[in-house]
Amino acid sequence: MIITKSECQTIKNNNHDMNTNKENTSKFEFPTLPYSYDALEPYIDKTTMEIHYSKHHRAYYDNFMKAIAGTEAENMCIKDIFANISKYPVAVRNNGGGYYNHKLFWENMAPKGENGEISTELKEAIIKRFGSLEEFEKLFEEAAKTRFGSGWAWLILDENKDLQVVSTPNQDNPLMDIADKKGTPLLALDVWEHAYYLKYQNRRPDYVNAFWNVVNWTVVSSRFEKTMQK
Repeated sequence: MIITKSECQTIKNNNHDMNTNKENTSKFEFPTLPYSYDALEPYIDKTTMEIHYSKHHRAYYDNFMKAIAGTEAENMCIKDIFANISKYPVAVRNNGGGYYNHKLFWENMAPKGENGEISTELKEAIIKRFGSLEEFEKLFEEAAKTRFGSGWAWLILDENKDLQVVSTPNQDNPLMDIADKKGTPLLALDVWEHAYYLKYQNRRPDYVNAFWNVVNWTVVSSRFEKTMQK
């Protein structure tokens, strides 16, 4: 899910048109899960997927809508909200992050056998930056496994279009102005306990290792290529 400045402006223009027509349709929509609840078995179980998507993600979305209701944020692109997140109430930061992060998370996974191959461009960039695909995976796994408490691991392109592996706490993400390292997310892994505890209990490393089986490299590669072209 790449959001460019031109797309932000298009969203704003469309929202203005809707307001002119006195329509109340929000540009922030709760996404449809791109596969069935059991599609990522045995790596992510059906029950976890159903609860994670229909309860946790839905709650973030609903609470985000409540947090921005009647404010200027209703008419803003989410990237612009994140770029100034330090100025917003914590409810916007937590729930806006939870809404966006999960939407990206669902998109960057697919059933094994349907998740494509990493593009030549992204593969070469990873090897150039980290030395090898194996070293990149090691660094990403370490970021996920060592994140204290709840949070996320990310592969991002920073402001200089260099690849970086980072992690963020809670529902923060690298688009936020409070992030230690800012950049455009390419790949995200949720390491909150609700993402894995029913199947893996306290074995977060097993969940992290299993994640590679369902990474949708077609989507991740597309994000990389679109971001490099901006």
